[in-house]
Amino acid sequence: MLLKLVFDRLTSFLGLCLFSWLLAVVALSVKCSDGGAVLFKQRRVGRNGALFTIHKFRTMREGHGGSSISVEGEARITPIGRFLRRYKLDELPELWDVLRGKMSFVGPRPDVPGYADKLQDEAREILRLLPGITGPATLKYRNEEHLLASVDDPQRYNDEVIYPDKVRLNLYYLRHYSFFLDMKIIFATLFGKKILFDGEYI
Repeated sequence: MLLKLVFDRLTSFLGLCLFSWLLAVVALSVKCSDGGAVLFKQRRVGRNGALFTIHKFRTMREGHGGSSISVEGEARITPIGRFLRRYKLDELPELWDVLRGKMSFVGPRPDVPGYADKLQDEAREILRLLPGITGPATLKYRNEEHLLASVDDPQRYNDEVIYPDKVRLNLYYLRHYSFFLDMKIIFATLFGKKILFDGEYI
């Protein structure tokens, strides 16, 4: 995976340079919206189970104390936060996490410790991977917040349906990894396209 490592470091560095103006604009917008912190920082589970701090633009009101899953239309999401989430701009600071080697562009989304602890047997192989900004599970559940808003019990649906399916997709990615597959996933993410993955279009 040397090519993946070189691509991640070089592209994240170029991205931070090229989009520094956008990072500044978004940071100013978040700060001016309610005067709170610009960045959301949280401990997540990374490669080999090591904890690291993820960086995102804050999209929720400070001190909301809510669930670890997000549902479309929640009052704790700020107006600017809804815009950032819609266009995935809240993910931009994760370029820094890629540059420092804690994340990759493509991989499983980094879980909070409670969810990572649920991985059993072969599912724990996923922890061999660097967590990613995007990945097959991210593509399939690109409208996850909208989906969760349509069910009666979002937490239960996430735990019993979405999360196990994400584990399945991430295991398939691990076992069929190629740099070409990474490029397909990145292309699909950027341009909103679907790709054939494990017999289904995601």
